[in-house]
Amino acid sequence: MRGRSDGAQKKRLLTSVCVVAVFLVFLYVYFGSRNAGESALEYGSRLRKLGSSYLGGDEDSDLGHKQDESSVKFGLDDEDELIPCLDRNLIYQMRLKLDLSLMEHYERHCPLPERRFNCLIPPPPGYKIPVKWPKSRDEVWKANIPHTHLAHEKSDQNWMVVKGDKINFPGGGTHFHYGADKYIASIANMLNFSNNVLNNEGRLRTVFDVGCGVASFGGYLLSSNIIAIIDWLQRDGILLLELDRVLRPGGYFAYSSPEAYAQDEEDLRIWKQMSALVERMCWRIAAKRNQTVIWQKPLTNDCYLEREPGTQPPMCRSDDDPDAVWGVQMEACITAYSDHDHKTRGSGLAPWPERLTAPPPRLADFGYSSEVFEKDTELWRQRVDHYWSLLSPKIKSDTLRNIMDMKAHLGSFAAALKDKDVWVMNVVPEDGPKTLKIVYDRGLIGTVHNWCESISTYPRTYDLLHAWNVFSDIEKKGCSGEDLLLEMDRIIRPTGFIIIRDKQPVIDFVKKYLAALHWEAVTTADSSTEPGQDGDDVVFVVQKKLWLTSESFRDAE
Repeated sequence: MRGRSDGAQKKRLLTSVCVVAVFLVFLYVYFGSRNAGESALEYGSRLRKLGSSYLGGDEDSDLGHKQDESSVKFGLDDEDELIPCLDRNLIYQMRLKLDLSLMEHYERHCPLPERRFNCLIPPPPGYKIPVKWPKSRDEVWKANIPHTHLAHEKSDQNWMVVKGDKINFPGGGTHFHYGADKYIASIANMLNFSNNVLNNEGRLRTVFDVGCGVASFGGYLLSSNIIAIIDWLQRDGILLLELDRVLRPGGYFAYSSPEAYAQDEEDLRIWKQMSALVERMCWRIAAKRNQTVIWQKPLTNDCYLEREPGTQPPMCRSDDDPDAVWGVQMEACITAYSDHDHKTRGSGLAPWPERLTAPPPRLADFGYSSEVFEKDTELWRQRVDHYWSLLSPKIKSDTLRNIMDMKAHLGSFAAALKDKDVWVMNVVPEDGPKTLKIVYDRGLIGTVHNWCESISTYPRTYDLLHAWNVFSDIEKKGCSGEDLLLEMDRIIRPTGFIIIRDKQPVIDFVKKYLAALHWEAVTTADSSTEPGQDGDDVVFVVQKKLWLTSESFRDAE
């Protein structure tokens, strides 16, 4: 049949069809993306319109930067859940060559300025004001988190249950089917902690929950005054070594997995290799029961010094900085303790809650005295009191739960909230003093970030953002204040509050975009009105409005 005379005609016809198809696809993508962008106006307005400022914005502002049309020419699926630096669509579009075996597709890959989405992120259809804490530990609105497939996939493990218009969390998990509270008490019992309470009379405060699922373990830890924030053998045990780096002297690693108790050949092989690895890392078994084994990290460098030459994994180089965490590769090596921690046989921290206000020993790493620490703590106590007086007409005792301090420094803003029923994510600038360890030494939690980029968190996460000179800081780096406004809008919940503490030009810049952002000014206060303040900062409080989607909704109780 290959010799038929109509073959050439068929080829030409096929070519013509392909050309037309490509052209139609181009028209669909081009105009479809434009229509998708315009439809977002139902939820909110773009800040900028094809590279020019929009709704009162100033093209020549130091904080704003012109952008070309390419920044708004592509849409995305599931835009109400966009995390820009963890966007799979971006990875596919940029054709990044990633090593999937190393899970590089789960790492941060941030869009360049010209590829950033120049729009507000809408809430999902039917979005409701979140259930208030503490009820939110056990239930959320189904419309707010439309991922009910987990309820079916994990039905035998009691993770989550769909009930009407809500999703309930019974407290189950892969390795604690009968509830996280019983699992937590079991771990405390294995370690012989008093009354089976895991906080061990305030000595144990922060927990890193690896593979947290729906966070039932962390949620149930809160009643014990504890805050919770993989193939372990791959790449010479680099994941376990990273856990070793962040564990305190004498810290614990509780591991619940089939390898800890199963007797089949593969599980026994994994258990044997993992046990040998942690032994070379100088961890010891503190307790083992059923599916759970608990290892403890050494208190001093003694074990490290006694290892045979050439033992793997090696000790990290003496010039390696264990506090460098932004934009650096993990290394398969063991971090030795400082001379101070080695001599004191531990961190020397006071138990909780005293450690929140007691000067931590590692202050000396920054040349800070106890007096400087105490003054900073008192300064932010006064400032937070002032903030709450400004917010008081708008909030109730349960209005705020999830709070972010976008420039935490020593964590004193969060410490001043100790009597409020809230938790604070403390963000330390990546290019400033590495004070994150001070934040953790105070029994708080936090992360390192550069606000020229999007942060790796889900949209609509926080009830309150606190931005102390953050806009002034990114302006010095030449980054876009408009992009930062969009990012803040992405992570703040509808009806949430933002406190901006900065210079007057910054406040004037933000005010130009209130209408486009659907933010409402609550109040403005000169910092001189605060007790003992004489600076030139201005405090500007705004509230994000509740956008109306195609489905109406009412406030949750």
